[in-house]
Amino acid sequence: MAADPETVSVLDEHGALQPTAAAEPYAERALGVPTETKLRFLEDMVTTRAFDVAAANLQRQGHLALWVPSYGQEAAQVGSGRAARPQDTLFPAYREHAVAMVRGLDPLAIIRLYRGATHGGWDPAANGNFRVYCLVIGSQTLHATGYAMGVQLDGLAGTGDPERDEAVLVYFGDGATAQGDTNEALVFAASYATPQVFFIQNNHWAISVPVERQSRVPLYRRASGFGIPGVRVDGNDVLAVHAVTGALLDDARAGRGPALIEALTYRIGAHTSSDDPTKYRSEEELQRWTLRDPILRLRRHLEHDGVGAEVLDEIDARAQDVAADVRRRALELTDPPLSLMFEHVYSEEHPRMREQQAWLERYESSFGGGA
Repeated sequence: MAADPETVSVLDEHGALQPTAAAEPYAERALGVPTETKLRFLEDMVTTRAFDVAAANLQRQGHLALWVPSYGQEAAQVGSGRAARPQDTLFPAYREHAVAMVRGLDPLAIIRLYRGATHGGWDPAANGNFRVYCLVIGSQTLHATGYAMGVQLDGLAGTGDPERDEAVLVYFGDGATAQGDTNEALVFAASYATPQVFFIQNNHWAISVPVERQSRVPLYRRASGFGIPGVRVDGNDVLAVHAVTGALLDDARAGRGPALIEALTYRIGAHTSSDDPTKYRSEEELQRWTLRDPILRLRRHLEHDGVGAEVLDEIDARAQDVAADVRRRALELTDPPLSLMFEHVYSEEHPRMREQQAWLERYESSFGGGA
């Protein structure tokens, strides 16, 4: 597949360095990544995929109510997630498993969410400022923009101190670009010059609707209509994604306003475990994108760099250990107490919550059991 000159890419499908013309502003960042960091990227991606496969199996075996795979989108998530700084706040949609793990979230928290064993998810402050999953399509873009406005109003961006300045990174899919919430978020972000980056994972399918039906122009070009920069990057090239996201987050932190990234990738699996993609997409298209596997691409690149098979095999083994550990702990999960639904609704204890909890406890006890 020929490289698109409008798309930032530095690795070809075989892992060789072949920067496109669009990569020129980001080449120094992309080409200066040390081998140790590239190995970290690879392990992030391999571990995420092993976890993803294990979770999909748990769902099929009846242990999860639903599973939303990220298979094939690992480079887009790892490259962008690793580009964010600890002080940045990240707003996911619902399949950003790699980003979650990069930010330090225990993957069992994701399993607990899709099992229905939690009423919300996790504490973002204790997990790398990684906010909870959002299943209402596109609404997280408004949450992120409101938060970014707060960062700006609190004087936490554009101070001239890059070690302290903050930015916001929000993830969504190509389908969410058609949502009113997303477009309203872009309007407010542009109007108030918020310190944030909008990150589209264009995996080509909004469930069964292809991206070409959603937009008559490449999605990154829409940014200009809102008056903000837009960049398209090869979402299966982790080095390119990391370089572009890092550059635009730097701009956001420095007070230069928002930007939008369209990461071209592909959803290898189903939209969710309730979906059958064979009903609406061709096997030929699937195979064409399978050959562009982001993990295989980086692995080949590292082999070109002289990394030995034993190092890569160790990464695979550690990833399988993580997946096995998650599966073991998932099988030990129990249902949460009903009282959990009243916790963390407000930042401080609230009398209305106490009243509702007391009512529920009385109701449950009327059946001869406890809450």
